[in-house]
Amino acid sequence: MTHLISLPSFSRITRVAARYAALSGLAALAAVGALLAPGARAQAPELPSLIRIVVPFTPGGSNDVAARMIAKLLAPRIGKNVIVENRPGASGYIGASAVARGPKDGSVLLCTSSSMITAAATKSNVPIDILKDLTPVSILSESPLLIIVSVQSKIRTPADLVAAARANPDTITNGTPGLGTIAHLTGELLNKAANIEIKNVPYTGGSPALVDLLGGRIDINIVSNSQTAGYVADGKVRPVAITWAKPSPDFPGVPTMASAVPGFEVVQWQAVWAPAGTPPAIVDRLNRELNEIVKTPEFAALVHEDGGIAQSATPAQAATRVRESYQMWRELAKAKNIIVD
Repeated sequence: MTHLISLPSFSRITRVAARYAALSGLAALAAVGALLAPGARAQAPELPSLIRIVVPFTPGGSNDVAARMIAKLLAPRIGKNVIVENRPGASGYIGASAVARGPKDGSVLLCTSSSMITAAATKSNVPIDILKDLTPVSILSESPLLIIVSVQSKIRTPADLVAAARANPDTITNGTPGLGTIAHLTGELLNKAANIEIKNVPYTGGSPALVDLLGGRIDINIVSNSQTAGYVADGKVRPVAITWAKPSPDFPGVPTMASAVPGFEVVQWQAVWAPAGTPPAIVDRLNRELNEIVKTPEFAALVHEDGGIAQSATPAQAATRVRESYQMWRELAKAKNIIVD
């Protein structure tokens, strides 16, 4: 007996084949369309085999520590060598100038703080234009300053400080690391905002100013948390205020200076710059990497030690921050005739 095998009709085979061909064609067209679409993600640009992060200050400071953490976390992310190079001098402008004149390929970066902006705003002659010769890559962190007094001081609150300065113009003294420093300009901004006169007493650094505060020879210091955390913990100095507009959980019980002078705020921040003219694709790639690094527990813990918080920003947002900060300090320097030669 002959067994007949039932086969699908030719017309059915044709329909199935046509269907698969159509699906394959649509998939191919979709893939091509994705590649050609305006929003399609371009391949990330290749970064140089060696990246130098220049810190324009001596080793051991907050900028140096932050740069070394970035180097440690960035290298494995991009599969390249990343080193830190300290080039101190001229309020940070020896290192900044070296970066501005460096290759525009992502191989040299600058890591420093808003202190470079205050220096640019107060110096009569700086070797580079901070707004034109460097390109902001990203903001790394923000932190407040502390206004501290000795434990023997009668000043205990922001209102006490304002009242004392108002009652005795130009007698309450602010010991600062030097003319044009963030501590000096913060004091002058407070004078302007509160319509008071606290006298600036410049030193050759923060340490001698702190010694004189402890000895009762000056009234206040305006400092970062890392500079005085040990003295606060030991009960040798007392924080009167923080310069953030809102209270910080890192400084429980310490009021804001804005509680006595509405609208007053000074924020320290750290950032990374590249030479102006660095291709936008490289700047964007570095920006993406840095924005991921600041989210890591290691970097957050580092910033927390200074009472700050990690930040991220686009290059455009970072550029706006730099420009607005410069304009604020420049206007203050002109109004107060602050010139640092």
